[in-house]
Parts: sequence; structure tokens; C-alpha cells
Amino acid sequence: MIASTIYILPGEAESQSVTDARRRSRLITQQAGRALEILGHAIEYLADEYVVAAREVSADDPRVEAIQILMAVNREIYFACPERPTFRERVRAFFRFGAR
Repeated sequence: MIASTIYILPGEAESQSVTDARRRSRLITQQAGRALEILGHAIEYLADEYVVAAREVSADDPRVEAIQILMAVNREIYFACPERPTFRERVRAFFRFGAR
């Protein structure tokens, strides 16, 4: 498994609980990691191609919509991976297990 951490840029308007949840490490399986890698390459390729070929930027462009769809699938796969417990959670679980 691969562990990954996502960081939120300062100034993003999100609730604290959502921000905290996104900063948690994730346990990413090899299959999910490979899917994220492939999607990342596809997004990068389409974005680069769009920047080179587009005369003007438009949200209604089918290429932009394709990029947005791939990005949504990428996020869906990432957030479907279980969160890694924090050190505090692991210590608490250890002492709860040991008290039995």
C-alpha cells in the first residue's frame, strides 16, 4: 500500500472539518494508485493539449468538460481510499485493546 497526504492551499474557503479530513493520510492500494497515476497522466495530457490548441478558454468546451470528468473520477478514487489513523488514534486503540 501507498500512503498519501493531500495539503490544502491557504485561503481556500472550506469548513475546518473538511480541511482536516483532506489533510489525513490515505492508505492507497496498488490498484487505486495505478488508477490515480493513469488518470493523472490523462488529465495532464488533455490539459497540455488544450493549452496549446485552444484559441480561447471556455468552460463550455468539451475538452474542458472531459478534463473535469477525469478530475472528478480521480477525486472519487482518492477519497474512497481509507484514511490512515493518526498517531493519537493508534495509541488510544492500543490502550483500549490492552485494557480488555
